[in-house]
Amino acid sequence: MNLVFTGFMSTGKSKTGKIISTKLRFNFVDTDVLIEEKFGLSILDIFKNLGEASFRQLETKVIEEVSKNDSIVISCGGGVVLNSENIVFLRKRGIIINLYASAEVIYERSKNENNRPLLKCRNPLEEIKRLLNIRESSYNNCDFSFNTDKLTPTEVVDEILSNDAVMKILLYGENKC
Repeated sequence: MNLVFTGFMSTGKSKTGKIISTKLRFNFVDTDVLIEEKFGLSILDIFKNLGEASFRQLETKVIEEVSKNDSIVISCGGGVVLNSENIVFLRKRGIIINLYASAEVIYERSKNENNRPLLKCRNPLEEIKRLLNIRESSYNNCDFSFNTDKLTPTEVVDEILSNDAVMKILLYGENKC
């Protein structure tokens, strides 16, 4: 069984994923990092040179590939949920956990980062709100969700590992339904 993190940018997927993978002794995969390594371009350059549609195609190839593994923690890019095929791949061997935060918290966490192609606009906070609204139902297509607004990544890990339902599925492979 894999542990899959979805959610908008800056909700803590990668940091939480790294910590929990160490605690569970699982390998860790960040799909955005894997895309950059595999294709030799930064996410920003892929968006700029090839466009978002091409990036999403590359993303689906990577999701299909990593989903075939077992006992890994997968941190997905924020838009991975936009393609239902990605969710099908991830769900075959994984528990999908959505990490979420308010638009204001996401903005505060990401405002000084230069590697966020979707926030290269005049009003990033409004763009975050717009994208969250568009993606809300896709993010809700998960097995569990955790609010990260007021939590550190370590606290999020503690919340997840203390959730009996998550641990039952993860450790014993019990049916998610």
